[in-house]
Amino acid sequence: YHPSMEPNILVGTSGGLWHLAGERATPVEALAGHTVTALATDGPRAAWAVVDGATLWEGRDGAWTSRASLEGAPATCVAATSAGPLLGTEQAHLFRLVGGRFTGVESFERVEGRAAWYTPWGDPADVRSIAVGPDGALYVNVHVGGVARSRDGGASWTPTIDIETDVHQVLAHPSRPEIVLVASAEGFGVSRDGGDTWQFATAGLHAHYLRAVAVAGEHVVISASAGFHGRRSGLYRKHLDEGPRFERCAAGLPRWFDDNIDTACLVAAGSLVVFGTGDGRVFRSLDTGTHWDLAVKGLPPIGCVALA
Repeated sequence: YHPSMEPNILVGTSGGLWHLAGERATPVEALAGHTVTALATDGPRAAWAVVDGATLWEGRDGAWTSRASLEGAPATCVAATSAGPLLGTEQAHLFRLVGGRFTGVESFERVEGRAAWYTPWGDPADVRSIAVGPDGALYVNVHVGGVARSRDGGASWTPTIDIETDVHQVLAHPSRPEIVLVASAEGFGVSRDGGDTWQFATAGLHAHYLRAVAVAGEHVVISASAGFHGRRSGLYRKHLDEGPRFERCAAGLPRWFDDNIDTACLVAAGSLVVFGTGDGRVFRSLDTGTHWDLAVKGLPPIGCVALA
């Protein structure tokens, strides 16, 4: 976004897509009443949205157009890549948009260790999040199946982390290609060698179950809770390169949130940090998570947030 302008905040909900500027939330009429399940921005004027788990819409200069629909397992996440949008789905598949149609990424079906992917409740694993590094490396988080990495545009894949860490989000640092971050059930994980090795930190946290992570300038911001049901959920921050201890984000925030601040609902760009909640509130920080204000409330339940 232009440094002299506040970025556009896109908020995907169970009742449509909203554009937030300042204190005003404006619905995108084309998507009114639809569930927006995933968002990704592609430069300062373009974005992708997964609608009703099946249709990919493109937003360009504020106008939204349906591009393609997916048959089979519902889509769970989308990422913008140099080769076009990459879609992840339930049952752990990947699809690319090629010539107006979705094409399966067959190489991902052959990832080493795929047979061991699982969910605690017995369903097949899902692709939960996708990250693209500044060097073009692709990181695909499977729940529960760890993080698979591709350094050749998706032609081949390598597992990078023990699947039992139960990763909920993978995030590539926006400017340092060697740094990859995860929010997991075992805490905050950081790799400083592109996913080859990992270190985990939980110091300062009231609980180590993490759903979301964002990079805000020199800091990382995470969401932590007591577990799957989200009781006693809060945000924490720390300097990425200094010490293992997190500090609580408190100024301007409720003491606790009742539900997890979820994967895809916490985003940052520079010093701006934004997150959305399941009860339709959007909070915003302009100083890497030190102070917060309530930007908007009363939206439908929020499932994803993006900055454009």
